[in-house]
Amino acid sequence: MNNSLVNTARLFGAGLRALLVLSVLTGVLYPLAVTGVAQSLFRGAANGSEVRADGRTVGSSLIGQSYDLPLKKGEDAPRPDLKWFQGRPANGLGTNSVNTQYHLLLSGATNLAADSGAVRGRCPAAPAEGTLCAQVLAARAAVARDNSVPGHPVTPADIPPDAVTSTGSGLDPDISPAYALLQVRRVAEHNGLSVAEVRRLVDAHTERRTLGFIGEPRVNVLELNVALREEAARH
Repeated sequence: MNNSLVNTARLFGAGLRALLVLSVLTGVLYPLAVTGVAQSLFRGAANGSEVRADGRTVGSSLIGQSYDLPLKKGEDAPRPDLKWFQGRPANGLGTNSVNTQYHLLLSGATNLAADSGAVRGRCPAAPAEGTLCAQVLAARAAVARDNSVPGHPVTPADIPPDAVTSTGSGLDPDISPAYALLQVRRVAEHNGLSVAEVRRLVDAHTERRTLGFIGEPRVNVLELNVALREEAARH
């Protein structure tokens, strides 16, 4: 009986020591080491790829934002604020209806097939409501209307695909250089800047393919709008 108690106590003590040692190693030392390496070598990415302006964080370069006017009474959806560059459509986003004490958006896709609303592979002039064709045609009409300025109308042929289609997350932070350049005249007019000044901002914020061959050229909308605000403030 005494031997059994002694063995039990010995095993209990060994297990307790192992628990304490592993808790210190995996619960304290390892997280501190990983955090130290991340903060030393990848500080920006480790902290969420924050974008700062006027001494405060205004967002993350990895998450797209909306640049809309305040919602007015009677409006179902806010209108875009035309003084800012606009990102891609966010048709798949949802709202938080479970824990309503937080104002949250739920990332997601529309799950509409590529031929949703199409007839014989083409979108008809009046597609069924709620289909992909209806969303794309409505977005194309809005982009053409919003970005047309006196003397420089935008036609459907001028509009790149990313201007009228959303991504799987609905939160893509980037647009194509073609879509950014399409918005230059409208942005310049609404901010009292020259077209050349705004075009230079787009060129300065155009990122090339990673390593020269991965992905596509892109423009981060948040970073571009921060630079636009700073440029407009100097005038």
